[in-house]
Amino acid sequence: MIARLLRQGLPSSGLYISPAAWLISTQLNYMLPGVTCSTGMPLVLVAGLALALVSTLSGLLSWRAWRALAGPQPFGQDEDRPHGFVALLGTAAAVLFTLVILLHASANLFLTGCER
Repeated sequence: MIARLLRQGLPSSGLYISPAAWLISTQLNYMLPGVTCSTGMPLVLVAGLALALVSTLSGLLSWRAWRALAGPQPFGQDEDRPHGFVALLGTAAAVLFTLVILLHASANLFLTGCER
């Protein structure tokens, strides 16, 4: 099943997983600075990089689905389901959310978490 998923992709993964990763990242950005200040470990940066990786992988699954569906009619409909459009939209959403997650995580490069 994993091999088929990697080969054929999942069109909507970028639409669901990337915003969820951004949501978790945003919540962790509010929760972790206190812990970061007390321990000195860059937890916000580590969590942001891990969630950016999750978002990137979801975008790759959408992109793989786009490539698998690309043919004479990449936006063709099968059983009234526009899989090609959803795959392309999922890829674009994953790129956007990955950049936002990385932008939020990069704040830990300049801020220690102890600023108040």
